[in-house]
Amino acid sequence: MISMLFVGILALLALVTQVGVLVIERRYPAPGRAIEIDGATINLVDIGPKNAGQPPLLLIHGASSNLAAMRPLGDLLAAQGRRVLLVDRPGHGWSRRAHLGDSTPAAQARMLNQALAEIGVGPIVLVVHSWSGALGTRMALDFPDRVAGLVMLAPVTHPWRGGVGRYNKAVTVPLLGPLLAYTITLPLGLALLAPGARGVFLPQAMPEGFIDRSATPLLLRPREFLANAHDLVTLKPAVMSQMQRYGDIGCPVTVISGEADRTVFTDIHSRAFAKAVPQTRLIVRPGLGHMVQDAEPALIAAEISRMVAGIGRMPAEADTFVK
Repeated sequence: MISMLFVGILALLALVTQVGVLVIERRYPAPGRAIEIDGATINLVDIGPKNAGQPPLLLIHGASSNLAAMRPLGDLLAAQGRRVLLVDRPGHGWSRRAHLGDSTPAAQARMLNQALAEIGVGPIVLVVHSWSGALGTRMALDFPDRVAGLVMLAPVTHPWRGGVGRYNKAVTVPLLGPLLAYTITLPLGLALLAPGARGVFLPQAMPEGFIDRSATPLLLRPREFLANAHDLVTLKPAVMSQMQRYGDIGCPVTVISGEADRTVFTDIHSRAFAKAVPQTRLIVRPGLGHMVQDAEPALIAAEISRMVAGIGRMPAEADTFVK
């Protein structure tokens, strides 16, 4: 009797989840073009003028997110006359993976490089946030001809103490993970979405309407939640394997981080990265939290202009400072 009741509850939750997915996807439809690569689909938005005299900017979001989280910064940069590409990382938003295991920075760097080649885009300036700090560095290492410059916002670059949350780890367990993702994750996640997002913004306040504007509920769809969990669980081994190569990065790099970031600690990541990559320009703002692109868009735009103007001219020594 109890087992039948349990199965019935799971079936009801699965039905609620499927209805919820339909509602969420209707509320947040795909905003860009679909690029097919090796069985996967990369969703990409291309805005701003096609200025052949400057490298396009590729903006890449972090974990638990999609391209809409970078859209306000992208719109600002496009309004300044730059070509801006915004992309859903594989498995996120409206980009689909061919394999759930395509969760590492190396795999996603390869896929994004292939997508850019598919649409005829040459060298780019990468602007990456949080989880994608590891992705940006991997693209600069594996595809140096593709990456003309690298701007990293509160980036993950080094291993850290602890894990990535018990629930994320549980979701990567075979059988158990899909069971959780297709039953309780969406209804539970809807209740926790706002408090979780507010925590990431601290000590800044979360902007009014952020969850809706950033299409964050897309994360709660089972396929995306599974992909995100695999991204998080495989991230630490990935940065451990690639951090020894950071000294090989040859493009100009700017890192902008906050002293008050309690999601990705600046001392563990940004400062350590700046020591490993001599040409890094490190800007650390006191009182700034994790969501740098929302709190400091004007600073980011100014640093991108500085970088683009100096592409091809490397500093003679480290340009590292705290602003």
